[in-house]
Amino acid sequence: MDNEKSIPAHTSSAMVEDIHEYDEREGYVIDLAAETGNVKLAADGHTRLIPQPSDDSNDPLNWSWTKKHVVLFIVSFAAFLPDYGSATGAVTLLPQAAQWHMTEDHVNHSQVGNVFMLGAGGLVVVALSAYFGRLPVMFYFLVVATATTVWCAAATTFESFMAARILNGFFSTVSQGGGLMFIYDMFYFHERARKINIWAAFIILSPYLGPLLAAFMIASKPWPVPFWVYTAETVLALVLTILFVEETFYDRRIAPSAQPSPGTRVSRLLGISQYRSRHLRNSLIQAFSRLFIVIAKPTVFLACLYYLLTFAWVVGINTTLAIFLTPLYNFGPTQIGYFYFTPVVAVILGEISGHFLHDFLAKQYIQSHKGHFEPEVRLRAIFVSLPFMVVGLVVLGQSLEEGWHYMATSISWGLYVFGIMITTVALNAYCLDSYPEASGEVSAWLNMNRTLGGFIISYFQVSWAQSQGTKISFGIQAAIVAGSFGFIITLMVFGKAMRLKSGALNFKTA
Repeated sequence: MDNEKSIPAHTSSAMVEDIHEYDEREGYVIDLAAETGNVKLAADGHTRLIPQPSDDSNDPLNWSWTKKHVVLFIVSFAAFLPDYGSATGAVTLLPQAAQWHMTEDHVNHSQVGNVFMLGAGGLVVVALSAYFGRLPVMFYFLVVATATTVWCAAATTFESFMAARILNGFFSTVSQGGGLMFIYDMFYFHERARKINIWAAFIILSPYLGPLLAAFMIASKPWPVPFWVYTAETVLALVLTILFVEETFYDRRIAPSAQPSPGTRVSRLLGISQYRSRHLRNSLIQAFSRLFIVIAKPTVFLACLYYLLTFAWVVGINTTLAIFLTPLYNFGPTQIGYFYFTPVVAVILGEISGHFLHDFLAKQYIQSHKGHFEPEVRLRAIFVSLPFMVVGLVVLGQSLEEGWHYMATSISWGLYVFGIMITTVALNAYCLDSYPEASGEVSAWLNMNRTLGGFIISYFQVSWAQSQGTKISFGIQAAIVAGSFGFIITLMVFGKAMRLKSGALNFKTA
């Protein structure tokens, strides 16, 4: 490999044999500058490659930089689609309500069902991937997602549209719920935070680009047009998957000489090759039971609960903001479209900041702890993101109720979104570092809680604001975000002890 070299080292055999290179008591041993032995290192000459790659060319860790990042981009683009399509309906509900003679809030219920399925579908994706493999699940789910996007665009009644939206949410979420699996399979420990940052940026950006583009379209086109565009984007993701995405699962417990035959490209895409070697992976019962074993871990449960309580307002605001902005500022579709540039910029700034922040915090800890690293270090980034989220929500509520200039509303929304971007990466990296063999399960549960919070709040965001005012409703939301930070403090102080007490997962495969 062109990014590694081997040096002699005195490293315990138990640590080298552990495919995750992770000891619950010692954490990760990252820096081996003072060691000698036969351990593969990164190009800097002292960063241990975790996990240690095999000598097999089929090992995804041995793939070229280009191949890895092509797959990462396609997986991230596919993860972009669910929230993009979901939030497109946040703008189209205006002409739909007029066409179907319903209230805007009633039409918004199609959003709610779609949002819930974005989380539920991810859980099923991960379980099926643990049994069938990553690639065929992604392929088949995208095929059905494509069909349901066509249905959404062609629907002529609210009932038909809502059914299509619910099914589309379930199947479109395939690489959103299970994206961490691909990142874990292809990248080393010291690379993962940056790759999660890229993947998360696509996810967090998508619910803002959807309404932004849809608003400009419906200004001069009928409401199905944005959904036909969404259909074209889903078809593109499917075609790219067929052409370029590879099966990334590789069992490091099996010697390279004993690895099952990868088969042909078509057989891997359709899942034929993976099905032939299914006896080497989890049974279907084991695959589904993994989900419940992972969420029962206290650290994962608390991280997911925190994410639910902080991200719920993202979905709530996004699916209802057009209802607030239209009467307050007399905005039409075009003005609402321009308004969505704010969170787009906020996500981009969050991605750029996170690219440096998460690595800086990790390297700082490693240097001051003799080359060791603990997963709880990832949570330090939330100290940075918390003030942005709290201040953003408070000012947003004040601005909407007091009728402040729309720029105040815009900037406060951007502050909150910026904080959410950094928080998302921190939580995903923390859970992945804590339980690397459960990359799919922690990804799915975080995604489920992200969407579950939005599912709940979307039902009463508008009526809550109308009954108590946005000052109080958004102020309470800010207080919940601030109060739930106690879960993060608990994890930082007691997280390691919780992990030790609850024990390792000991899954059959990663």
